[in-house]
Amino acid sequence: MDKVALLVGNSDGIGLAMTRRLLERGWTVHGISRSPSPVNHASCTHLAMSVSDPAYPAEVNRIAATTRPSLCIYCAGIGLKLDVGNIDRELSVFDVNLMGMIRTFAAVVPGMIQRNGGHFIGISSLADELNDHGHPSYSASKAGFTRYLESIAPAMRRRGVAVTNVRFGFVRTKMPEGDRLPFIMTVERAADHLERCMSRRPVRYSTPKIMVPMVKLARVVLFFRHLFG
Repeated sequence: MDKVALLVGNSDGIGLAMTRRLLERGWTVHGISRSPSPVNHASCTHLAMSVSDPAYPAEVNRIAATTRPSLCIYCAGIGLKLDVGNIDRELSVFDVNLMGMIRTFAAVVPGMIQRNGGHFIGISSLADELNDHGHPSYSASKAGFTRYLESIAPAMRRRGVAVTNVRFGFVRTKMPEGDRLPFIMTVERAADHLERCMSRRPVRYSTPKIMVPMVKLARVVLFFRHLFG
């Protein structure tokens, strides 16, 4: 299978680290993100476009059809603090975090099925289990992200396509807020985990492991705090 990858959201953060990692491994990388890419490499092309752009579905379909990627990693994501005076902006979080992923999946996976092989990796979050009152659109969009990929994975595997949902904790990108972010990892460490997923192809990959029970406990605490005010 050709080593051709499509990365969405790869001009910074985890996506940029993974772009460089794949190029080092001899892959051809095609990237899409709303910002220009800092990577200048003969085996890398890039389209500056937001996944919320009305033209995105047509463009990602064109790229998928012409490049025939065997790997697609959806790295795009945003998180906004709740502003009750401006609820409309919550829609943009769902559009990028959830609908952008589904549009990409719909463009890339049919070709993988026809070729009887491929791997789609989506970067979700351990926050998919939380009712985060400060960032409800982020946690809810990631919950939908996780449910979709993990629900559709068995059907795709029967057609020769692996689907992996990666649930990270805190990663040192421009997104996390706050001074106390437990067990935060670098983007290079995150790329290490993604390479492991490429090799093992699990349906779910959650890291850091120590945070998984902590998130479950936090979910219970937040539930009772909301219940009793």
